[in-house]
Amino acid sequence: MPMPGGRRPRWQVVVAIVVVLFAGVGVAAWRLLRQPGDISHPNLPGFTVPATVPKPPVKAPELPTFSWPVYGYDAARTRFLDVPAWLKPPFRSGWTLGGSVLLEFPPVIDGTSLYELKNDGALYAIDKASGRVRWKRKLGRLAASSPATGHGVVYADLLLGFDGGQRGRIVAMRERDGKILWSRTLPSRAESSPLLHGGVLYFGSENGTVYALRAKDGRPQWTYKANGAVKGGPALSGGILYFGDYSGHMHAVRASNGHEVWSVGTNGARFGLGSGNFYSTPAVAFGRVFLGNTDGRVYSFAAQTGKLAWAKRTGGYVYSSAAVANVSGLGPTVYIGSYDGTFYALDARSGAVRWQHRSGGKISGSPVLIGNVVYYSYLGMTGIGGNGGTAGLSSRTGRRLFSFPKGAFNPAVSDDRSLYLVGYSTLYQLIPRGAPKSAFPAQKKATKPGRTTQGGRHK
Repeated sequence: MPMPGGRRPRWQVVVAIVVVLFAGVGVAAWRLLRQPGDISHPNLPGFTVPATVPKPPVKAPELPTFSWPVYGYDAARTRFLDVPAWLKPPFRSGWTLGGSVLLEFPPVIDGTSLYELKNDGALYAIDKASGRVRWKRKLGRLAASSPATGHGVVYADLLLGFDGGQRGRIVAMRERDGKILWSRTLPSRAESSPLLHGGVLYFGSENGTVYALRAKDGRPQWTYKANGAVKGGPALSGGILYFGDYSGHMHAVRASNGHEVWSVGTNGARFGLGSGNFYSTPAVAFGRVFLGNTDGRVYSFAAQTGKLAWAKRTGGYVYSSAAVANVSGLGPTVYIGSYDGTFYALDARSGAVRWQHRSGGKISGSPVLIGNVVYYSYLGMTGIGGNGGTAGLSSRTGRRLFSFPKGAFNPAVSDDRSLYLVGYSTLYQLIPRGAPKSAFPAQKKATKPGRTTQGGRHK
């Protein structure tokens, strides 16, 4: 029994420490032995690469016509935009729109405006030529997603509305002035970047409900109940919605009615102790669904059946979503970052590493492939808000082409003329030095809060 004062004899303390140490070593070794390795089924049916059709040179469209309507650029969330050959580093500085609120997700673009939803629940309409704020609308107390745009309306979901509880909100606003057209209070928080397609708005929520709402009035078309929280945005391809949940399940449901096509779990979670969480938004291409998991792996599922095509282990959480494209000289490739501080280019068929690049910090956000350059942001050594940054790499070789001393999560969007880079709390317009003058008609000088900056290295 314990001695007076609660102290034990020294020999008992030493024995206890040794037992604890051996137990810890034993558990660690058991976990290491059970930790799953890579899985690859490159010959699994269904992998398809569309035939390459010669295309005319990409030209910059008229300013009012360009649209980057949803998080991930397209409905399949491939995060790839083909651009004119001159839209690449080096860049010169355009306007800067500063602030103090975290920009965890990038803006979307419709015509001449950027629409940015900040983490404090405020949505900004920004003139993309000058950086001037056209209007601002406070929608709730907390947000962590990109909005969606279409047909003159911008849609945003919120983690927390105004009611003081833990309920979320979905809101539709008129693009030209921010007038609220309709809104709905949700039973739980929502941070799933919405997808607008065919007059229907799709998004998930933390209680596991995936919603399909009629875009014109918010009327529910159907709901689907997943096994866990759905935090990533759903991706759409071939009439099927794909999304993961926080129970480690991947789902495919019909966009028309919400009927389940398939649902599969993961069975190779970190240390073999259970399934990880799917925070990542899926990307769909080549008959496959690609996304990361907090078990430290990147997954590829057959889009038609849900069968596991491959799983690639990294050394840390994979919150990142993937950018996917058929890259000239490389083939179908998946680009994704990991909390292990490594950025990966993976063979889309097998999951094999084509190349990898060590970043300056942990990679939590998702890359974007603009032309032949893949951009990603990384956290600083001191965490969020520290000395993070943004890098641009050759999509074919992984060679660094661009470096910028600001960044944290999702790096940038583009409108076929400029790069709009997302810092921790600031938006930057970067203009290619090789851009023809015809791509930038005479513009008025930016006025506060948009202002010109000369900061950063644009290699």
